[in-house]
Amino acid sequence: MRVLAMAVVLSLIPVSVVAASDCRVTGNPSTFGVDMTAYFAIRSGETCNFPMRIPGAMHKSGVSQKPAHGTLTQLNVTTFRYTAASGYKGSDTFAIYGEGEGPYGSGRSVMTVNATIE
Repeated sequence: MRVLAMAVVLSLIPVSVVAASDCRVTGNPSTFGVDMTAYFAIRSGETCNFPMRIPGAMHKSGVSQKPAHGTLTQLNVTTFRYTAASGYKGSDTFAIYGEGEGPYGSGRSVMTVNATIE
């Protein structure tokens, strides 16, 4: 009975609460072996997915620098989830890396990400 009640409650949660959309990023993906910078804006307390899109095959990735005013979670080898701290407005920076091979290069790339929290 508890499982059924829980299933009913979960079915009432809007999908938008569970699924985060992609962050609206400016800055172009580069190639493996070249560092890059990206920018995006987000509202205080909101969450978005941050995919690291570099042409080729990503073999390994991770967090190089954690954000100071939010949380960053790695979802899979190419996607991270950023949540801005609730009540904070200003800037935040974090860095992620990806290692792989692509049509234009191979190696490790570090992406420094600058977030504007509104």
